[in-house]
Amino acid sequence: MIRTLAMIGGFAGAVVMSQFPEFTQQYMQRLAGARTELKIVTAGFELTAQAAGYTRDEALRNMGGTSFQDNLRDQMKRNFTRYERLDSAYTALKGTEPLARLAKVWHFRDTDLAKRTWEDFRPAIPVTADGLLCAGIGFVGGWLLVSLILGAFMRPFRRSA
Repeated sequence: MIRTLAMIGGFAGAVVMSQFPEFTQQYMQRLAGARTELKIVTAGFELTAQAAGYTRDEALRNMGGTSFQDNLRDQMKRNFTRYERLDSAYTALKGTEPLARLAKVWHFRDTDLAKRTWEDFRPAIPVTADGLLCAGIGFVGGWLLVSLILGAFMRPFRRSA
């Protein structure tokens, strides 16, 4: 019984992990696009500030007084922060192979990008070496996880010899 459930867990892990390379590829494409758009917004703001004789921080401090200006200033601060976060993630992930991305999975933490990627994502049969290796990793991980959970759960019910 435990072996059968462990195999089911292994196959479930294989199916899920086999999709990791393609999902992260699509996420990377969205990440690059979002980063580029925010880079344009950031550069435009900095050029405008510079033309007025301000640094970015000085320009932000000078924005305000009305609720519109306060809201615009706060939005620009969020844009700058998000740009820096996305730029850092993109720099860390750029040029990495799918298996190397497994070791850098924390860089896929932008919830907006992940949600939009997931909404458009369509699972595919893994035919690349990376997809098959990820499927193998998922199988072993799922099998071990189910085996450990069921083993721990069943331990009190086993008779000692």
